[in-house]
Amino acid sequence: MPLEIVSRKEWGANPPKFVKKVGKAVNFVIIHHTATPQCDTTEQCIASLSSIQKVHQNTNGWSDIGYNFIVGGDGKVYEGRGFNVIGGHASQFNAKSIGISLIGNWNDAVPGQNMLRATQEIIDFAVEEGHLASNYQLHGHRQVSQILCPGNALFNEIKDWPHFPGK
Repeated sequence: MPLEIVSRKEWGANPPKFVKKVGKAVNFVIIHHTATPQCDTTEQCIASLSSIQKVHQNTNGWSDIGYNFIVGGDGKVYEGRGFNVIGGHASQFNAKSIGISLIGNWNDAVPGQNMLRATQEIIDFAVEEGHLASNYQLHGHRQVSQILCPGNALFNEIKDWPHFPGK
């Protein structure tokens, strides 16, 4: 299945309160999990995204959904803040990273192959399009913040991916 990116318009995102742009390719990818229930259908994933965006904007007071991209259990990549926009996902890394979150709680189970493939494909696409430096570093959120994200199972999975420190 080829990479499918669902635009903000397609999933019905609310407009951001403000947008701060990144002027160049970033050097990091930060992997997250939403710690919310998994979604298997596009309809479920869109409902999850809408809920996450409401919490990020209304409860947390952020400009927008925090992540640059979100991967659903349907194998699709959903545009969050998108490329070249400073995220709100890892405070010290927001301006120099792409934040990618996988919908679900990945403490005890690894996401399905369709989610892992889509995550790797959006990273490759970011490099190809010049949004991400080819020598980028890949981190789990826990490596840059005091948090358990992206869950133990997903964190152990990404340790074997290219560009993980020590690889």
